[in-house]
Amino acid sequence: MDYRTKEEQVADYLRERIISGVFPRGSRLKQAELAEQLHLSITPVREALKMLAAEGYVSGDSYRGARVVPFDESASGEILNLRMLLEAQLVRGAVEKITSQDISELKLLADEFDKTFANGDRATARGINYRFHRRLYDIACMPQTLYFVQILWARYPFDLINAVDDRGKEAVKEHDDILRALMTGDASEAMLAMRKHIESGWAVLKTP
Repeated sequence: MDYRTKEEQVADYLRERIISGVFPRGSRLKQAELAEQLHLSITPVREALKMLAAEGYVSGDSYRGARVVPFDESASGEILNLRMLLEAQLVRGAVEKITSQDISELKLLADEFDKTFANGDRATARGINYRFHRRLYDIACMPQTLYFVQILWARYPFDLINAVDDRGKEAVKEHDDILRALMTGDASEAMLAMRKHIESGWAVLKTP
């Protein structure tokens, strides 16, 4: 059962699509269109856009519409380091609480990512990748840390990284490494696997 409010569900829907590139940087998000797509009233959409504006995903007037914030390359190095620090802490928290059911759900998402990427549907694969990480971090039950991570995600060039050829193949292997460490309950190994996963994604942008 999903215990999130409608506003939280809409915000997560929009985060996933911004990070995956379905809603490109600089594109405008119109309340009425989103409400119609989601079969909701304007109110939860408007409140979700306010949440995303506070996190840095969008800017503008939520009543008339919002625009996806452009990527700021100058901040990415600092954000990379913060991501590795905070997401490793979420992984450690997840190792302490994870259940066999959680493992099964994460494995299904990892397999779905693999198949979708192999079929050439990169936009959908990027969305599944978001859900994999979000599901893993939810297990940690560290809402404040997750909130700050979501702010960092808003400023990170996922769309550019995931557009690079072969990045999906590497991500599949890295997801497997993370899952193996989670299944054995090895927090140190799981944290290291996550740091390597984040660094590997960043490295593809720096490769000539």
